[in-house]
Amino acid sequence: MDILRSLPIGLYLEQPITWLHRLDPRIKLFGLLTFLLSPIQANGVWRIAIAVLLIVLTFASQIPMRVWKQQMGILLLLGFMTLAIATISPDGFNINAQPRRPIPEVNVTTDKAIIAPPLTLKLPQPTPYNYVIWKAGSITITRKSLDLGVRVCTLIFTYLYAPTLFLLVTAPEEITAAIASIFSPLKVFKVPVVEIVLTLTLALRFVPLVLEEVQNLGRAMRTRSINWKKLGFKRTTQIWLVLAERLIDNLFIRAEQTANAMQVRGFTTPNTHVVVWNPLKLLPRDIILLLLLVTMWGARIWLGSEI
Repeated sequence: MDILRSLPIGLYLEQPITWLHRLDPRIKLFGLLTFLLSPIQANGVWRIAIAVLLIVLTFASQIPMRVWKQQMGILLLLGFMTLAIATISPDGFNINAQPRRPIPEVNVTTDKAIIAPPLTLKLPQPTPYNYVIWKAGSITITRKSLDLGVRVCTLIFTYLYAPTLFLLVTAPEEITAAIASIFSPLKVFKVPVVEIVLTLTLALRFVPLVLEEVQNLGRAMRTRSINWKKLGFKRTTQIWLVLAERLIDNLFIRAEQTANAMQVRGFTTPNTHVVVWNPLKLLPRDIILLLLLVTMWGARIWLGSEI
């Protein structure tokens, strides 16, 4: 299976160019932080709304389905499996609730004899609250287990899919330009912003190379048709160690080639070589989206806080 096509992690989609591609990278970075930070200490409704908003945003952006179909399907399957397991698992409160007072009984009697048998009054519950939501045999779903399942499954989907969608519609150069623009005031305190941003750019560019090397090694192993069952544990471990060593050597070779390419182009240090990033300019659509994100944070503080 082609890793680069099945799991496009950290890859940038150059074509087609959607409206998400045209947004300012600083606004997209702020939106990513909104998706990652707003679920913290939020209620279940807000976490579900964030996950649904990511799915709606993917459909609305008109990104080809072949790019995100498999990855979203795997994450949704993982999320639903986590929800099912966490919901039916014990919530840790193995306490049988018992009334602190005896059930009131009203006896209607006279001085000579009992006129009527004792009457037992069952008082109705003052609120519709019920800790146990559903119970069938040994399977019990409580409010705490359901809340735990919703929390875990939504966080898994949000924290894995939101960065992937962000990297899918934002070029590495745009990401670094946005970070350099945001942290440019730190230059007053002699923080090496350019060096940090350049390192981040090279790291983002290096992710596809790592996936390509892993893919090449996997294809090389499949072409040799190794029978792993006959090798045994010891020889299998030796082969995997050799593959890991070969992978590291190839990555070092790629890194050395990248460094040589930068030296050939005259790059030594940011002080002697001017690093020109993509020009950033806020358009009306970016300002509107920024206002929507601010409104979203207001709704998070007002409605999404965990009680």
